[in-house]
Amino acid sequence: MEARLRLNGDMSLPEESGPVEDLPVVAPQLRALRRRASLTLEAAARSAGLSAAHLSRLETGQRQPSLPMLLGLARIYGTTVSELLGETVADRDAIVRAADMEPTAAGGWSYWQAGASGRGMQALRVHVPHGAQGDIVRVHPGEEWLYVLKGRLRLRLGDTAHLLAPGDSAHFDSLTPHRLAADGRDGTDLLFVHTLLQSPTAGLCIGPTPGVTP
Repeated sequence: MEARLRLNGDMSLPEESGPVEDLPVVAPQLRALRRRASLTLEAAARSAGLSAAHLSRLETGQRQPSLPMLLGLARIYGTTVSELLGETVADRDAIVRAADMEPTAAGGWSYWQAGASGRGMQALRVHVPHGAQGDIVRVHPGEEWLYVLKGRLRLRLGDTAHLLAPGDSAHFDSLTPHRLAADGRDGTDLLFVHTLLQSPTAGLCIGPTPGVTP
């Protein structure tokens, strides 16, 4: 994959996808939410750092976005990942029942919605498998908070590497380039909260950085 992290204002998403069948409801939602945001295919693709052809393939179900890509598109469209996925957690409902938390796979990760939609932040319970997305660098506006439930997490913030054990947490400005990877073969379970900036110009910049070990 030839995506590179660039910190000169050019924030882009790698045009990479997994099996189409994992997220069958994403395609129609992506198109509907783009139109609701009054964005053309070309404008939305440019904001996401994608080609118009690739975004078109996402909207027609020929490709599946990864979880980081869903986060980026949600920010661009001023919505949440749960709405992109067509999830039906009641808007502004303060309670999310365990029985309603259906797992979703994206980009090798599994996650469960842990908060209501329509809020200024999004809460997820995430399972990070060993070896999944460990070379992806993320840079985007907002803040992130994560708490390690199980396993150990390798977290790189800028040039500093951290190893987090169960009970450890991190809270950081997500404009700081960051990478997440499971340290053990059994993966890592996290609670993950991030702010949702309701701005069509908010972006997500991800891609492997050659020669850097998390």
